[in-house]
Amino acid sequence: MSSKMEIEIDDLGRKQAIEPCLRPCSIERGMRLVGGKWKGSILWHLKDRPVRFGDIVRQVGGASKKMVTQRLREMENDGLVKRNVVSTKPFAVTYEITDFGRTAIGFLEELKKWSEEQNI
Repeated sequence: MSSKMEIEIDDLGRKQAIEPCLRPCSIERGMRLVGGKWKGSILWHLKDRPVRFGDIVRQVGGASKKMVTQRLREMENDGLVKRNVVSTKPFAVTYEITDFGRTAIGFLEELKKWSEEQNI
């Protein structure tokens, strides 16, 4: 992906991109996986150990159980997290980060550092 977009102007003054992105660029594809609301935070809380569902909901303050469930399902479908049924009576589930999900931790650490430095 080039950082410089080139635009040409025709004889009538209309602008047109030269070599536009006709499919999502690599940044957009990556953001689709981890850029959804709460996804980065959920991954961050799973980085050290498997975590029970209720604990994830508590750690990601502000997100409803429904939202956390939805994001976890998306992330499981994308191969970022793995769901483990611990027991059926009472029903207990843990989630853990996969090796693929772990590859995102480096840039999440950088994002955390950047946002703290910028007081965001």
